[in-house]
This record gives sequence, structure tokens and C-alpha cells, in this order.
Amino acid sequence: MSKGKWITGTERQELADDLKREYEQGRSIRAIAEAHGRSYGFVHRVLTEAGVPLRPRGGDVRTRPSDRPAGSR
Repeated sequence: MSKGKWITGTERQELADDLKREYEQGRSIRAIAEAHGRSYGFVHRVLTEAGVPLRPRGGDVRTRPSDRPAGSR
């Protein structure tokens, strides 16, 4: 998909379905935008138009057990 090309109608709905599926599988908006050659704002707008509930900012900030110092919880 070429950057800056207008996406409308059925093509936009199909793209929205693809973006929604990727987002619900855990990919970030930024990663989806990069993979599709679109801007962050475009992907955000299409997801919002499709009624996708967006995750809070910041992503997964929990510490993995392997990253914790020994003896800490």
C-alpha cells in the first residue's frame, strides 16, 4: 500500500478489519503503522472509526521475572 494513497469504501473496511485483528493480537499502533507503511495517526483513526477499544498508553511496563534482582519480588 502506497503512503498517502486515499483508502475508501470496501478497501478501507478490509484494511480496518486487518488492523483491528493485528491490534487485538497485541501489536502496537506504531508497529502496525510501520508494517503497513502508514502513519501512526492514520492507523489510530482507522481503529477508532472501527470502534476498537484502545489500550492505555505505555504498553506492558511490568518487569519480567528474569529482569528482577535476585531476592526481590
